[in-house]
Amino acid sequence: MTVPASSRPHVSEASEVPSVQASNFWMLTLGTLGVVYGDIGTSPLYALKESLSAAAGEGLPTREMVFGITSLIIWALIVIVTVKYVLFILRADNNGEGGTLTLMALAQRAMGHNIFLIALLGMVGAALFYGDAIITPAISVLSAVEGLNVASPSFEHYVLPLSLLILIALFAVQSHGTARVAAWFGPIMVAWFMLLALGGLRHIADDPGILAAISPTYGITFLATHGTAGLFALGAVFLAVTGAEALYADMGHFGRRPIQIAWLGFVLPCLALNYFGQGALLLADPAKIENPFFLLYPDWALLPMIIMATVATIIASQAVITGAFSITQQAIQLGLLPRMEIRWTSETEKGQIYMPKVNWLLLVAVLFLVISFKSSSALSHAYGLAVTGTMVVTAIMAFFVVRYFWNWSLWTSVAVVAPFLIVDTIFLAANALKIPQGGWMPLLVGGLLVMIMMIWRRGTRILFEKTRKNDVPVIDLIGMLGKSQPYRVRGTAVFLTSDPDMAPAALLHNLKHNKVLHEQNVILTIKTEDAPRLSDRDRVRIESIGDSFWRVIMSYGYMETPNVPRGLALLRKQGFKFDIMATSFFVSRRSIRPSVHGGMPLWQDKIFISLAKSASDATDFFQIPTGRVLEVGTQVTV
Repeated sequence: MTVPASSRPHVSEASEVPSVQASNFWMLTLGTLGVVYGDIGTSPLYALKESLSAAAGEGLPTREMVFGITSLIIWALIVIVTVKYVLFILRADNNGEGGTLTLMALAQRAMGHNIFLIALLGMVGAALFYGDAIITPAISVLSAVEGLNVASPSFEHYVLPLSLLILIALFAVQSHGTARVAAWFGPIMVAWFMLLALGGLRHIADDPGILAAISPTYGITFLATHGTAGLFALGAVFLAVTGAEALYADMGHFGRRPIQIAWLGFVLPCLALNYFGQGALLLADPAKIENPFFLLYPDWALLPMIIMATVATIIASQAVITGAFSITQQAIQLGLLPRMEIRWTSETEKGQIYMPKVNWLLLVAVLFLVISFKSSSALSHAYGLAVTGTMVVTAIMAFFVVRYFWNWSLWTSVAVVAPFLIVDTIFLAANALKIPQGGWMPLLVGGLLVMIMMIWRRGTRILFEKTRKNDVPVIDLIGMLGKSQPYRVRGTAVFLTSDPDMAPAALLHNLKHNKVLHEQNVILTIKTEDAPRLSDRDRVRIESIGDSFWRVIMSYGYMETPNVPRGLALLRKQGFKFDIMATSFFVSRRSIRPSVHGGMPLWQDKIFISLAKSASDATDFFQIPTGRVLEVGTQVTV
């Protein structure tokens, strides 16, 4: 039954809309706890323990050490996470999106795409993120399962196999997507952070004096009096802020305000209470350094806490795995990596993607780490270097953004960014001391990935330049065809090309060998913009360039994957009529051969050719109907 308008209760838009907005805001805030703060939320499992172990060596931590390390951890959370990321870096968004490659896109938009330093910083930041993505699942799951050793030493032999099984299962379910289980991530992490706070509160009473560690003087005094041991400890202190990059990288999913509110109002207080509690526990009994986190809880709660910690670390690992998928997609769109298969695991969430090749490469690397290092303590030596390196890159690129994109004065830019860069560099130097013990691993992974990105970027540029030498300007070709008309066939032909001004090789070969021309011929170029996503009104541009020829520029953001048929359908609104079932797509497939006299050393040629062969088929990547594609092969040397 329809209620007459006059008898309905009156609700003004002013009261209804804010209510809906408020509800959505708090749902987003809850979501941040499950995705954004998973990594940093599991740091208490190992951060204080590893920091004090580095300071004390083989002995037990002294009272001075406990105060100094606790103070350093609290102030690392305040300076790096709160001030640098939550209050400053989150403002450097690209249409709401964040992350290392977003900073690169903003800097390139302000300074141009030919500045090699900006591209190099973007590649280094992305490469180091992969190092983080490999270590996070390994150290997080291991540190949680190691709680079994506290419950009973007899469980020691089961820690490694159980960790491996959990990790294999985690990567195996990625293809099903996380949309269904992600709804539980937020509530589970709320419970986790509350347990962190309760565990800390329970033991602060053991020695309430630990609260004095809020003063930075304890941390400064510790560093000033402990020499090299203090630097080793400082490198381990950084474990408390691993995951801070996720605040920025995941901004597009949740927005700035929910991330800020969740951190300042809930996550930071819970973490601080837990670290204070661990500090008080060790002041009362330094022998509990073996595992101060799990020893915060009574014996009856130990097994439930191990289970809860395992779930929390799985959630933290999930966030970094999906982050690896996202950053790979962005790198492909920005021309830093070859095309790879992308599958969508959600009909409603654009960010829910699965990349099989990335997933299984990550799994192999993670399993190798767990088997090689065997414990979270050994892995902690490798962890900090990847994250500190990423943070240094973020600080440097932030300078270019505030100076050239926000147009701040040079002195203001230096005054704001330099303190963050100095702090990050100090932590980087401290973590560099751990290179022989395991810090080499993220450097090796990052170095290999930067090399691959640079070879791919350089190879594609050389390939473009070589093919262009033999190309014919499309306007000249149309003029020649006007003088000598080939046989016409019905339908539309779409020729994909990277250069809209030159006649595509597929078009030239079609004319040369088949000696026919379609009624409608579209020269289609797909471009990636510096924006993360574009609206449909900015998606396609079309212009007539001659008799039966049109030039179409189809643009996508660096966080989108092209869909050519859907993009072409938008042309109907601009008056261009075509039938997809009467349309043929022509794609040039290049057979690349190495050349001694090419633009790259022979070994780089071979790597580039291998990458090109491994790239996903253009038909699949651009989502073109396979039954309507004709591939034309050409041979090129690089």
